[in-house]
Amino acid sequence: MIGSSVGLRTRSWTALGLLLGLLTTASPAALAADCPGHPDALGTSRTLVVDPREHPLIGTMQYRETLPLKDHEVVLTFDDGPLPKYSNQVLQILADECIKATFFIIGNQAKANPEGVRKLVAAGHTVGTHSMDHPLTFDRMPIEKAEAEINGGIEWTAAAMTDPTKLAPFFRIPGLMRAEGVENHLISRGIQVWSADFPADDWRHVSSDRVYQLAIQRLEAKGKGILLLHDIQARTVAALPKIIRDLKARGYRIVHVVPATADRPATPTTPVEWLLHSPTETTPIARWPRVPNFVFAQTRMLPAPALADLNAQTEHQPLLPRRTMAQANVEATLPVPGRDLFAIPEGSVEVLLSTSLSRRATRLAMAAQTPHAAKDKAARGKAARSQGRRTAQAAPAAPKPAAQTKSAAPHPTGVASLKKRA
Repeated sequence: MIGSSVGLRTRSWTALGLLLGLLTTASPAALAADCPGHPDALGTSRTLVVDPREHPLIGTMQYRETLPLKDHEVVLTFDDGPLPKYSNQVLQILADECIKATFFIIGNQAKANPEGVRKLVAAGHTVGTHSMDHPLTFDRMPIEKAEAEINGGIEWTAAAMTDPTKLAPFFRIPGLMRAEGVENHLISRGIQVWSADFPADDWRHVSSDRVYQLAIQRLEAKGKGILLLHDIQARTVAALPKIIRDLKARGYRIVHVVPATADRPATPTTPVEWLLHSPTETTPIARWPRVPNFVFAQTRMLPAPALADLNAQTEHQPLLPRRTMAQANVEATLPVPGRDLFAIPEGSVEVLLSTSLSRRATRLAMAAQTPHAAKDKAARGKAARSQGRRTAQAAPAAPKPAAQTKSAAPHPTGVASLKKRA
């Protein structure tokens, strides 16, 4: 199935394969489908052959790269079918316009409507897969369950085909609920993961006119890209003819995408073509380039330098910079200074200046100390007086001196005073 078809691919093109690739790129009209009875049909302008292993993630709604389309080129994609009531009408509309599209099939739908899958292959459309049950939990389910969903969709879709090798290694995650583990699993199997560049919201409860308006408005904003639709909706069936009519009126062209095989090499492209809008000198790149993963030639580490490596030996390269010749000859060119160079004669200006400066510094130091000394002396006197008062109050009364005792004795009575009293 998918593994066998992709495993048989080759990277080296033969002369015939290269010629076919150049014809596909240079002359798209040569491979456009004929439309008998519909001379004004939109048609399919060219077929794009892609290698899933070289560009595994496409669609700018979620990924950096998209299909290498030129300006005004569109790829139509349809999800969730086949559902005969609506899928058959979509097939007829595309057939009337000779348009080739890509369909992502649900396993249960293929199991219930295998004839619908065979009709898609017979009409020349590309058929990929869309899981077994369309769960909207791919971003959080265990990888084992996701693998079972992927395998179920592939097995039942391939079983519905007359030739299982017609199944393309293309997968679209249900609801675009991407997860890195799921993507890595698909990439390891050579399956290309498709997102989209713009949807038309036809799975929502909107009118067919709204589906048509969103498809054209978003396409005009992008200029090219992958359009996401669903072939199981009545609103999509009603909107599709108007979408195709406007694509034709606005000069858009339909591109059919198929996987590369051993006898059908990938269309030659350059990496920049896989970007939706190629960077130019007037358009700044809004991201830093990815840092490359360096691969070292050997893992052996260099030994630590030894003390001997610091010596200027012939067998070792000195780690320190060598002295220049001018530095090496300094000792030979400059004389040793004599002792008299440092002697200062008495009475010289240097001595007088140093003495004057020393005296001035002494006076300044003493002046700075004088206020502090006066304050200390006053403080000490005040403290002594306070201490004396406290001592006098606390000590008992002492006997008075003799002089004080004599003055305190009663004075003798005079004779005159006695006569006066008599």
